[in-house]
Amino acid sequence: MEAFLQVISAIPWWGYVLGVLGLVAIRDVFFQRAHTISHNFPVVGHLRYWMESIGPEMRQYFVANNREELPFNRIERGWIYASAKKENNYEGFGTDRDIYAHHHIFIKNQMMAYKLPVGHPNLEDNCFLPCAKVMGAYNQRRKPYRPASVINISAMSFGSLSAAAVEAMNKGVLKANAYHNTGEGGLSPYHKQGGDVVFHFGTGYFGVRSKDGNFSMEKMERLVADNPCIKAIEIKLSQGAKPGKGGVLPGAKITREIAEIRGVEVGKDVLSPATHKAFSNVPELMQLIEDIAEKTGLPVGIKGAIGKLDQWEELADLMLKTGKGPDFIAVDGGEGGTGAAPPSFADHVSLPWVYGFSSLYRLFKERKLTERIVFVGSGKLGFPAKAAMAFAMGIDCINVAREAMMSIGCIQAQICHTNRCPAGIATQSKWKQRGIDIPLKSARLAQYFRTFRKEFLEITHAAGYEHPCQFTMDDVQVNVDDIDLTKNLRSTYGYHKDPVPFESIARLQQCEYLGGHRSEKTA
Repeated sequence: MEAFLQVISAIPWWGYVLGVLGLVAIRDVFFQRAHTISHNFPVVGHLRYWMESIGPEMRQYFVANNREELPFNRIERGWIYASAKKENNYEGFGTDRDIYAHHHIFIKNQMMAYKLPVGHPNLEDNCFLPCAKVMGAYNQRRKPYRPASVINISAMSFGSLSAAAVEAMNKGVLKANAYHNTGEGGLSPYHKQGGDVVFHFGTGYFGVRSKDGNFSMEKMERLVADNPCIKAIEIKLSQGAKPGKGGVLPGAKITREIAEIRGVEVGKDVLSPATHKAFSNVPELMQLIEDIAEKTGLPVGIKGAIGKLDQWEELADLMLKTGKGPDFIAVDGGEGGTGAAPPSFADHVSLPWVYGFSSLYRLFKERKLTERIVFVGSGKLGFPAKAAMAFAMGIDCINVAREAMMSIGCIQAQICHTNRCPAGIATQSKWKQRGIDIPLKSARLAQYFRTFRKEFLEITHAAGYEHPCQFTMDDVQVNVDDIDLTKNLRSTYGYHKDPVPFESIARLQQCEYLGGHRSEKTA
């Protein structure tokens, strides 16, 4: 034994390295057949796989230019990060964007900008910007709701996101007077940190699910009664990442807590069906909307990505005939992406937001139904200029998902579906979640929302308006093609947005239905 130890101690460090490499080479050549490259080129073949694995990071930080990356480029991410941290988010020496590129947005400023009168609410609070419409007002719901912010958090589930991320977001919307959409994973304790909540459910009915996997009205009533933070209900028909396909939550992400909230089994993949069991046609959907609204008193809306319009036309015709219908419609764009999806769906199924929304809005406008509906837009709209375009087209509120994630630390690693999120946001790893400082991150999300609203108001005032609901489609132009270099939105999409009833922001401040957590005032 002593002689053996002497021999071992005499081997230099590089001898151990060669020994390990030799074992790897033997394993590559004789004991594995899964990887041809490492079999044919033992040891060095592993370098190819390692380089491939870090390729996205190398391109993101060292190769791609500031405007090149997708889904969000470095300039966009930098603006969100700086806005959330209340740092300098300005640019110097002019824009580096190609302003002649297809679909570039131009917002027409007025010769003399809107001047705030004495006593205007925005003189006291330069980011006070509530929605101009009230959810549930037309249908006379018992508990109508006016979102206190035109920017809010889109549907992202606890389970897909970590507990720490959800808690930080809810505390952030409390500070920003916005609302937080639960996503289809059910209402968790982390959603109940004081912020307004829109309860969202899909085909899995998590949180309002009966034992046989169907929708339970009894559970819905109890949920709303027990949780006054819930201000509205949203029924998911489809989402931008994968319309027409059910959701998937990998078993690796399903803890005991998530299983209890969703009513599923621990460690087992959860597959949401592609279609609903509670309804199978438009009249049945309408009936479910009315039943939920009657039982809970809350506004009820629907969310969908837009493709074919025939069933949307049927819905609009039925609304016209009955005088009933959803209180709000959330339109998701095909560029949506927090949900994991096959590339074939993410890349090709459903229309991008501008095409989908313009088609849908035109359909409701033709039937004179737009005033009855609060339109919510979702799909990379979390930037003031894009929001101005969306409001000019008819949107009343926007929801943000990935932008909200970035405001609390997401680095766009694009591995949300693997449970290995390095930022602790899209993972159930307790260790990685500990990296999320909840008070700090909630303050950053709130600051991003406040900065967004402040700059959005500044753009609005530059265009000569008090509130972005006053934007018209003639106020925004986009680059179309080489023949018609630019066209206004009305010419591009073939309709003119209907006027939104609006008196003043001061009047909105006095509205008794205003959400958020300001002092209550009555009209």
